[in-house]
Amino acid sequence: MINDLVLAGGEVHGTGRADVAVHEGRIAAVGPGLTGAVVHDVSGCLITPGLIDLHTHVGPGYWGIEPDPVAWRTGVTTWVDAGSAGAYTLAGLRRVMSDVDVRVPALLNISAVGLAGRTGESRDPANCDVELAVETIRTHRDLIRGVKVRIDHETVGANGVEPLRRGLAAAEACGVPVMVHIGTAPPALDEILAIMRQGDIVTHCASGFAEPLGAAARRAYERGVLFDVGHGSGGFAFDVAEAQIGTGLRPYTISTDLHARSVHGPVFDLPTTMAKLVAAGLTLDEVIAAVTVHPARALGLTGGTLGVGAPADIAVWKVEEGRFEVVDAHRQVRHSPLRLRNRATYVGGRLLPPRLPAPPAPWVPLTDAQRAALARRDEDLRNLLAVPLVGAEGLAEQFPRPRP
Repeated sequence: MINDLVLAGGEVHGTGRADVAVHEGRIAAVGPGLTGAVVHDVSGCLITPGLIDLHTHVGPGYWGIEPDPVAWRTGVTTWVDAGSAGAYTLAGLRRVMSDVDVRVPALLNISAVGLAGRTGESRDPANCDVELAVETIRTHRDLIRGVKVRIDHETVGANGVEPLRRGLAAAEACGVPVMVHIGTAPPALDEILAIMRQGDIVTHCASGFAEPLGAAARRAYERGVLFDVGHGSGGFAFDVAEAQIGTGLRPYTISTDLHARSVHGPVFDLPTTMAKLVAAGLTLDEVIAAVTVHPARALGLTGGTLGVGAPADIAVWKVEEGRFEVVDAHRQVRHSPLRLRNRATYVGGRLLPPRLPAPPAPWVPLTDAQRAALARRDEDLRNLLAVPLVGAEGLAEQFPRPRP
């Protein structure tokens, strides 16, 4: 057997300096002295599994963004769509999946209308149809890995935790977890956390609005409820995250909640979010686990590892050390001692080609700070495209008709 690709001489996360070989889209070997048809020297770089972002919005609707123009420069090979689609709108997410290079497993919104609009999808209880959700999950089990329920005052209105109870019923019938978005009360956070099960996921776990720091949060954590960052436009506060970490409530997964209103700030991307958690007190090893093996375990995904036989989803990084300013969703500032600069992203052993993002949707209200960040991003992308990616010399042959 001749390996199709070898990434040689990098620092493989969890292994040390080694080569990584790929054959027919899977990891063939990790070790010294590997050979292949194509060999790229990645000395001085960190090699990790492709990142798994447990909370994104790439499906059609108010919040959705295109994943590929972000994925190729950020190492994110699996984008879990967290509830953009409900039973009525799942076909739209299927169409998105057929037209992207990354992997897009999904969490089905308990509201059948999904996130076609900004909010309010669970104000009408009829939208939260348990039997329909169960039938949809069972029919689309290759795609759907769990149930998403948004619980905050705007979304549920007078229905309290009833949409969550219905989401839990559908998940229980199908043997999948529930991801719960928490935000402004009512309903009370304690009431939400009290009915979540082991293996369920609370996203926006360090929310500055919900402030999950009390005894109910401790009980949920000890019961096996998984804490997910879910940064988003308002779901991450440094002071809350630091307090949680300081008392042992460390997030199990780190995700962005990347969507049309957060991609231009304050989130930007998953590597930036990872640097924020390092600034908040996690180690780099903890952060990498929280975006690879942990989300894979949470949803039963096949990625998140560089083990032999795993999908060859790989990210290559330069780790820069210094003092880098990072900002949360409430404009609190911290400094991270490192940041990750992506050099190449592979999905199934194929290098993702550069793709420029589309302009923001006309309904997205950008702040002055976001407009400035958007201008800087465009300049940064122009500069980045002037620097060859690892293995970029073969792009013209691999991708003869890249999308604009």
